[in-house]
Amino acid sequence: MDLFAFPPLAALLDAAYAGLMLLSTTLAPLTAASAALAVVLVTLLVRAALIPTGIAQAKAEQTRARLAPRLRELQKRHKNDRERLQRETMQLYRDENTSPLAGCLPVLIQAPVVGVLYTLFLHTTIAGHPNALLDETLLGVPLGSTLLASLSRGDTAGVLVCAAIVVIIALVGEITRRAFRVSPVAGDVALPAAAGGLIGALQFVTAVVAAFVPLAAGLYLVVTVTWTLGQRLVLRRIYPAPRT
Repeated sequence: MDLFAFPPLAALLDAAYAGLMLLSTTLAPLTAASAALAVVLVTLLVRAALIPTGIAQAKAEQTRARLAPRLRELQKRHKNDRERLQRETMQLYRDENTSPLAGCLPVLIQAPVVGVLYTLFLHTTIAGHPNALLDETLLGVPLGSTLLASLSRGDTAGVLVCAAIVVIIALVGEITRRAFRVSPVAGDVALPAAAGGLIGALQFVTAVVAAFVPLAAGLYLVVTVTWTLGQRLVLRRIYPAPRT
């Protein structure tokens, strides 16, 4: 079932589509790739508007890191009394004026905004009419092209452009993995090698997704992961984790 076939959501998606196409038309005198540029600019605008949610998440991560030693101590002290452990844990969060779910609300807030934007780049029809955005081009490649489809029909230009998007996303994923590698903490149980490998592999899921989605969605993803990496690096300096 397509949620965006529901009239209110379809109208919202259509309004977002109209705004994006208006921006593309406005940029047309500047570049032949006006639609691709519009996708990039709109994505940047949305990510900038969501900076407060990123700050809230960074604060929540800092709080969790600060409380981690005390939580580990509670777990050791009450490991045989789960009910007491739960009470003491919740009391700790109350004393610190926070919650175990403090980082979840920002994610829930941004999900609808990101969902509407991302859907614009996936649907071939919007509110019953064709999605003309996907017929626009970047370096001669339609924004509706995918890497796999380009490979199957032998479209060299499509393969090169779509593959470049996938490679950039993978590189950003590797930088993210290295920059935010979790270091073991004394007294913690070390993760099994397989689990550590899985956590690292998750950074590259977006690159895999980019191979299957239209080029317009790939542009959105590459801007999003690059912005997210930069934002996390900046916020980590502003809200550093406490030293252990």
